[in-house]
Amino acid sequence: MSSRRVSAKRAGLIALAVILPGCDAPPDAAQQAVIEQGIQDVEEQLQGTWLREYAMQGINVRRVLTLRLDGSFLERVRVVDEAGGITDYTHEGTWLYDGTNLKRKYTLMNGKPPSRFNLPFATFQVSFERSDEFTGVDHIHGHRVRYRRVSPDTQP
Repeated sequence: MSSRRVSAKRAGLIALAVILPGCDAPPDAAQQAVIEQGIQDVEEQLQGTWLREYAMQGINVRRVLTLRLDGSFLERVRVVDEAGGITDYTHEGTWLYDGTNLKRKYTLMNGKPPSRFNLPFATFQVSFERSDEFTGVDHIHGHRVRYRRVSPDTQP
């Protein structure tokens, strides 16, 4: 083989060795900025007041969830049983969006700190079907929830 062919082959192998490791490289600064902007956009979209209504076994439930700008949340719940009896609950905690999931950690359950043995968390994979409605999938418990945006003065 001529020395030119060997040099061309060597240059090709060197180029390949330089290019291939970049295939598994983490995102560069520009890509990371786009990812972070997407997360921030969804966080901003999630902020506000949301209503979830559902019925199960003769019990009707209304949950009004307020996700605040400071990363805290307030959840007010009204449960109406088959006989018409009403029970109200108020829960508080912190929330974040990790790029896929809306995660909530409860710090107060009806005004009291939760048991240290049973710290309540709620994690839902979020998808927006419309700007004023999102679906959450709880992969741990295997259920799907739907929230719709409502006025901040909405009562449970």
